[in-house]
Amino acid sequence: MAQLTYTYDAGKIAEHGLDQMRFELGDTMVEGGVETCALSDQEYKAVIEAYPHWKRAKLACVESILRRFSYEVDTKVGELNLSLSDRLDYWKKLYSDLKADVNASAPVANPAAIGGQHYFYAGMMENHGTGGRGGGGHVLP
Repeated sequence: MAQLTYTYDAGKIAEHGLDQMRFELGDTMVEGGVETCALSDQEYKAVIEAYPHWKRAKLACVESILRRFSYEVDTKVGELNLSLSDRLDYWKKLYSDLKADVNASAPVANPAAIGGQHYFYAGMMENHGTGGRGGGGHVLP
């Protein structure tokens, strides 16, 4: 398996790519690598390539992060109290909001499919074989 990398360049957040996804999800503390990052560069890039629509890619990243954090439990050692379930609640809310946003998005119509010849046209129900109108067809004896 290839070595996982964790990088972030704030100057590239305007591009639809790894850095923008890290910025939007707040996963920018890359100095600690696997200890501080939710996903690796390779994981982000694979998801972005797999989903051509940005919001769907972001939803897939959040879903992966949510599953990863779902195994973490709250811990208390003496005075130290780590409430990791609060972090999970945050990701659940983000996932729900993003999923609702993705599902509410209207599909964009393909301009090539809209233009051109119309399927319905004036006189399409006329029966030219009988010379009449109204689709009478052939008269059976």
